[in-house]
Amino acid sequence: MAAAPSFVVEDQGETLAFLAARLRPQRRVDTHGAVVLLTGDRAYKLKRAVKFPYMDFSTVERRRAMCAAEIAINRLLAPEIYLGVAPVRRTAAGLALGEVGEAATDAVDWLVVMRRFDEEGLLDRMAERGALTPGLMAALGARIAAFHDGLPPVRGEFCTPDAYRHSVAADGRQMIEVGDRLDPPTSLRLAEAMPAALEPYVGLVARRLEAGAIRRCHGDLHLRNIVLLDGRPVPFDAIEFSERIANIDVLYDLSFALMDLCERGQRPLANRLLNEWLWRIVELPAAPHEEALALLPMFLSRRAAIRAFVDAQAAAVSGGDTARARDYQQVALSFLQPAPPRLLAIGGLSGSGKTTRALQLAPSIGRSPGAVVVRSDVERKRVAGVALEDRMPAGSYTAEASARTYAAFLARAERVLRAGHAVVLDAVFSKPEERAAAEALAARVGVPFEGLWLDVPKEVALSRVASRTGDASDATPAVVERQFGYDLGEITWKRG
Repeated sequence: MAAAPSFVVEDQGETLAFLAARLRPQRRVDTHGAVVLLTGDRAYKLKRAVKFPYMDFSTVERRRAMCAAEIAINRLLAPEIYLGVAPVRRTAAGLALGEVGEAATDAVDWLVVMRRFDEEGLLDRMAERGALTPGLMAALGARIAAFHDGLPPVRGEFCTPDAYRHSVAADGRQMIEVGDRLDPPTSLRLAEAMPAALEPYVGLVARRLEAGAIRRCHGDLHLRNIVLLDGRPVPFDAIEFSERIANIDVLYDLSFALMDLCERGQRPLANRLLNEWLWRIVELPAAPHEEALALLPMFLSRRAAIRAFVDAQAAAVSGGDTARARDYQQVALSFLQPAPPRLLAIGGLSGSGKTTRALQLAPSIGRSPGAVVVRSDVERKRVAGVALEDRMPAGSYTAEASARTYAAFLARAERVLRAGHAVVLDAVFSKPEERAAAEALAARVGVPFEGLWLDVPKEVALSRVASRTGDASDATPAVVERQFGYDLGEITWKRG
């Protein structure tokens, strides 16, 4: 095996010995970039004096600046966790721990100070014990969409098509340079396959930049950086040390969590996360998020490849093995395998279980992490500018409004299909012409079509609708009663 290069540029042994004696931590957590000391109710993070190609903590001043940046960025997502920065000072009596927020000219190092949380609430641990749920993924998708919507667009040298080409190529070179800490043949395959997956879509990259999809994102949004606090998922530990890593497409930001779930065999949960995010993220007319799904295979592959590289580098520092890093290489390749799109339309009266069935079937359709579920109930509220949980104003359900909803609904599905991603349509489809329009969409795009019609007894539909809470559908028992009187015409779709 090749000798591991040294990325450590300064000995922090004195500081670590002082902190161990001063804080008496219950546990110490080591990563390639930091040492975290866990006490009763606090966590103290010391940035390692390391210099990687992608991360520079090589001087005391650099570490101070990065501690301050970490607080500023993470308070956007997790203000309840991040308390501030504290100095480790050199005094006449020796080292001393300063207060949070204290300025110090005699600091030998700096700490990020956080409130400690129950680590069993970390989503990676919850995944390991099978505790993640679709409801939790829905909450996470909504939280990430709101975060992304609140970020201003950014421009710069890291966001152009040429920058994409350069960084994707650099990812491949880095894997090759790691040598046999990764699997060299797989590194070579990825170094060829990832740029090839990007090249057809460099025009889309340019449109996404112009449309404002590039933002100062979390940058490291995998399950270990999300924790359940008071019943809600809270992302933390956002990237502070690299504008290149953090100034990214919002879909690429989401892709880390999607990749992490898929790598753990949790594709249905990844599908739920993606769909909730797509339902809630504010549209960018010049470069819709559905259009960006053409980039998703490359995004997912790149996330897995970078994870392989970072894990291999961490193993070089810690002396651990690289088996998991090599597994990530195989996952990265799997995301680039073709899976042709298709269109499944699910119709039925309100309360027939369309959305439940759509979300059950979507993960197994098409490429990772499964089909996009396009719902007429969601589209209706997006067109009207109404939050998904709020009811539409009185008088909103006119024939004209319904026609606009269906047109927008099918247009969104077409964008997804043309991006190479499968679609499940979820709507009542009570009129023959609406069902015909769905079939015509598949024919126009050139993808296979399947129609599924759900029948349930009226009593079941009434009970389901009456018990709904927090759903995009505004259907009431009175609506169900009216629908059961509709003339549906001939239904040729498979009944289920």
